[in-house]
Amino acid sequence: MREIENVLICGLGAIGSIYADKIKGAKILVDSDRLERYKKNPTTFNGKVMELDYILPDDEFKADLIIIATKYDGLADAVENIKNFVGENTLILSLLNGVTSEKFIAERYGAEKVVYSYFIGHSAVREGRNITQDGVNTIVMGANERIRKYFDKVEINYEIPNDIIRSMWLKFMLNVSSNQITALMRLTFGEMLNNKKCMEFVVNVMKEVQTIAHAEGVQNTETMIDDALEALKMMCPEGKTSMLQDVEAGRKTEVDMFAGVMIELGKKHNIPTPYNKVLKELIEIY
Repeated sequence: MREIENVLICGLGAIGSIYADKIKGAKILVDSDRLERYKKNPTTFNGKVMELDYILPDDEFKADLIIIATKYDGLADAVENIKNFVGENTLILSLLNGVTSEKFIAERYGAEKVVYSYFIGHSAVREGRNITQDGVNTIVMGANERIRKYFDKVEINYEIPNDIIRSMWLKFMLNVSSNQITALMRLTFGEMLNNKKCMEFVVNVMKEVQTIAHAEGVQNTETMIDDALEALKMMCPEGKTSMLQDVEAGRKTEVDMFAGVMIELGKKHNIPTPYNKVLKELIEIY
């Protein structure tokens, strides 16, 4: 079994920066425009300027592990830009929110290279190129011995659930319900949880996700809402969802990955998704 040595990170935002900081010697994939911007205005992580090894899409090198941590609207470009770095033994982790990126990557490079995964932890705060994160971060992934051994070696927090697909859909339920409503109402986690009417709306959104998940073949969907509500209670009361941070900063949101995917899957299974349709239309007003 070939050990992981060469790591490529695609995406240097709130999540990608965490692992660029943790994995010393990782190469950071950027385009030429970003390379110039990052050289002029380097990324600062928890108050320290990051010294990073940038690589361009036209360069050639084979990665043992590629971590994709872009926003949803950057996924297509990322999948194209990693082509020179995917070799026979390359594994790919996608830390994007949602439940569709792995299938998209697998269509290009093969399902055998893709390990299902997602990120959980306290939200990083991004202000320009300055990123702050409190150290609460974990990669949840499907079982893979090569990645497990490497993460143990470089001390990256990870979890391997019994059912990674259900686990990903549970995270999707949390994002579709809490991210979108907090972005619209400008609420912290604590403010959302303490607002009874808001939580009634959140649960109705969760019910739509639960119904779609069941139609998609996800197992044990009957307990997903209770599990999601318990997870919300564990969030930092003063914390803000990533979508709320995007709205406050004037950045493009990931509504297409949340409500947009829900609406499309609803059409696929002939299941109404009225709450997500309303959320998508309201968020797009911003």
